[in-house]
Amino acid sequence: MPPVLIALAIIAFIVIVLIISNIHIVPQANAYVVERLGTYHATWHTGLHVKIPFVERISSKVSLMEQVADFPPQAVITKDNVKMQVDTVVFFQITDCKLYTYGVQNPMSAIENLTATTLRNIIGDLELDSTLTSRDIINTKMRAILDEATDPWGIKINRVELKNIMPPKEIQEAMEKQMKAERERREAILRAEGEKNATILVAEGKKQAMILDAEAQKQQQILLAEADKEAKIRRAEGEAEAILSIQTATAEGIKKLNESNPTKEVIAIRSLESFEKAADGKATKIIIPSEIQGIAGLASSITELVKKD
Repeated sequence: MPPVLIALAIIAFIVIVLIISNIHIVPQANAYVVERLGTYHATWHTGLHVKIPFVERISSKVSLMEQVADFPPQAVITKDNVKMQVDTVVFFQITDCKLYTYGVQNPMSAIENLTATTLRNIIGDLELDSTLTSRDIINTKMRAILDEATDPWGIKINRVELKNIMPPKEIQEAMEKQMKAERERREAILRAEGEKNATILVAEGKKQAMILDAEAQKQQQILLAEADKEAKIRRAEGEAEAILSIQTATAEGIKKLNESNPTKEVIAIRSLESFEKAADGKATKIIIPSEIQGIAGLASSITELVKKD
């Protein structure tokens, strides 16, 4: 084979290798920053790209996904001079690849230092109790400050969270004692309220029992009075019926007597029987009519004759 052909084949092979080596596929959620002759040229996004050999180069490969930076605990001092450790977590996302590449050297270190200084400034204006109970306020303030500061770097701060707040050991022990005392106080209050409610319920129960007993007695008295009234009414009705029966019998007797047309002697004897009932020993003086006296004498004479016989 002539040397010229060999040289051309080598050159073609080298060209093909260069072309293939300069073909780049940018994956999803990534971007490449490309420089041409040492100057920013373009930002490649998802897809197939070819760079010019020896003229262009990929300066940096940037991930566009949200990233999490978990920084080590930072020593901070509160307004009431309590030293403690605070662990923070920052959620951020790169929005401008050019600014991220050329805006700051070592962006992660810059974010860490900015987070530490911002955290010290915010907690330095708060006391210990406020620091422990104001996590949301601290998170909001830090996110706003960091987001504004990182805008020139092409970084968007989405969230900032205080992962852990670690006061000194003696402060933790004092807080535990305080919490224990507070729990005991609440327990005592709840127990006292329970006893109070129980006493009130017992008193209410006794009151209701007394009211029900009084109402029962009242109802019983009403029933007894009604029963006594009913008995008196029945008794009076019975007496009235008895009197009516006696009067009816008397009237019937008189009627029968009239119908039998009695003689004077029979009437006189009936009168004597009536006077016999009247003279039952209770009356001190009895006046006998003259008509009955004659009949009485006749009755005595008949009685003596009967005895002689």
